[in-house]
Amino acid sequence: MKLEYIVAIVVLLFAAQFFYGAMANPDSEFGGADGAAGDYISEEVSPGYEPTVPWFQKYLFEPPGGETESLLFALQAAFGAIIIGYTIGYYKGKNEAK
Repeated sequence: MKLEYIVAIVVLLFAAQFFYGAMANPDSEFGGADGAAGDYISEEVSPGYEPTVPWFQKYLFEPPGGETESLLFALQAAFGAIIIGYTIGYYKGKNEAK
């Protein structure tokens, strides 16, 4: 089986899983594991637990708004996609040159 067919099947399975999850839970919130873990610990494990603030918290950059945070996340995703695309293209070109 050619690599292109395997990649197409994997992409279709991923897309089907994504859309199935989104359609099965239309009102769900995707808050992430960090928030869920903190909520679980403070509610179930230790009700009086207060998370500590790291000493370096005041030196960290915090985006001014949600839009800026989304922009930075999109830039990060685009940069990662460029690196992955370049790597795949590099190795494909290297194999074709042989």
